[in-house]
Amino acid sequence: MNYPSKVLERAVEEMSNLPGIGKRTALRLVLHMLNRPDTQTENLADALQHLVRDIQYCEKCHTISDALVCQICSNPLRDDSIVCVVEDVRDVMAIENTGQYKGVFHVLGGRISPMDGIGPGQLHIQSLVKRIESENIKEVIFALSSTMEGDTTSFYLYKVLKNFDIQFSTIARGIGVGDELEYADEATLVRSLQNRIPYVESSSK
Repeated sequence: MNYPSKVLERAVEEMSNLPGIGKRTALRLVLHMLNRPDTQTENLADALQHLVRDIQYCEKCHTISDALVCQICSNPLRDDSIVCVVEDVRDVMAIENTGQYKGVFHVLGGRISPMDGIGPGQLHIQSLVKRIESENIKEVIFALSSTMEGDTTSFYLYKVLKNFDIQFSTIARGIGVGDELEYADEATLVRSLQNRIPYVESSSK
């Protein structure tokens, strides 16, 4: 693709690095921003700069936060004896949008996937162990994607944590096999959490 400006070309190249955006879509978005009032594009650029510079991660659960401890972990109305283990912040948002879950979370930051070069050491597993050792946690819910990698991660976590005196459960398979949690509708997520089953029972099937 030939560009009339190097500045335009660079903007298109950077925009096309975003997932799901090809060069043509990137060009359309860049030209759209050029046609908007300068302040709107400048506000977007400022928001992205703040995103990179100011974003924090909760020191307890690893979700995105504006403070050292996120609003969920610091909320005294949440039941911190129940920890829902998820892959990333999108899963936290999906479950929170149901308005039904009253426990807290632990974000792993991904799932075990040897093909992608992701092993247990690259996930927030040891911090989960430390939470269980130091906090009054009674139940751990495995709310990972219904994929081979998600199941592998759940099984690995169970092996690491099984000697602790806590209950292990997993969300019911209202989430289709192979589905990502973030794409499930809210009603399905609610049923999956409410009808969760003991993890040992689910892994033996």
